[in-house]
Amino acid sequence: MLDGNTIGFIGGGNMAEALIAGILRGGAVTPESVLVTEKHPDRAEYLRTRYGVTTLSAEELAERADIIVFAVKPQVIDEVLADLAGRLHDEVLLVSVAAGIPTSRFERDFPALPVVRVMPNTPALVGEGMSVIAPGTTAKHHHLGYARAILATAGKVLELPEDLLDAVTAVSGTGPAYFFYLTEALVDAAVAVGLERDVAARLVVQTAVGAATMLRESGREPVDLRQAVTSPGGTTAAGIGVLEDRGAREIVAAAVRAARDRSAELGSGA
Repeated sequence: MLDGNTIGFIGGGNMAEALIAGILRGGAVTPESVLVTEKHPDRAEYLRTRYGVTTLSAEELAERADIIVFAVKPQVIDEVLADLAGRLHDEVLLVSVAAGIPTSRFERDFPALPVVRVMPNTPALVGEGMSVIAPGTTAKHHHLGYARAILATAGKVLELPEDLLDAVTAVSGTGPAYFFYLTEALVDAAVAVGLERDVAARLVVQTAVGAATMLRESGREPVDLRQAVTSPGGTTAAGIGVLEDRGAREIVAAAVRAARDRSAELGSGA
């Protein structure tokens, strides 16, 4: 579906690299069809050397790209859009992976252009991402198809209404950090009970990979898998009991609410 389109990335960070690597790996486009604007010279040189893409200014990219992916921090989106004023052609599709920024922000400056908002996550770097897409007011089915084609090269894609994307940000967008945090805590706890750190890390990481694979492949609910491991009066029951007594569920819920609220704040310019 992407064949024949020139795809421009404004921002050349990790998420942009994950998507670039994906579309090139899958043969969706050629390196000659990928343009990148990256303000850090060393990073731009890395992307040119590693992937064979063309790096250029945002103004030049705007004049050449059929699809523009905004892979920048939300705090700089106003500056980026100001640089593009009067430079975008009528048929360009805008795809935003800037956290918290609503499609209405793009439509305010470019009311005639279709916009698709995306919430990806960092496992896209290893081809296991979870991305959620939402259309703006003028985006059509085929525009969502283009966005889906880009993101599917780096993982799974789901379409939801835009009013759910702050919640999505708090769950799948921020979610990898929660898992990394728990992994970090498990490794520290393992060291505290006598294991060497490298041994602890190997145990915890493979346990996490195995548990995630079971969740995906078994089709069973998390509660069912947890209960299958939790024998009455056993070691797992003792550990889960502490988590329940200390309010682990409410801590997780509070973290998700905080992340959702911050996503909404970013979208409002706070």
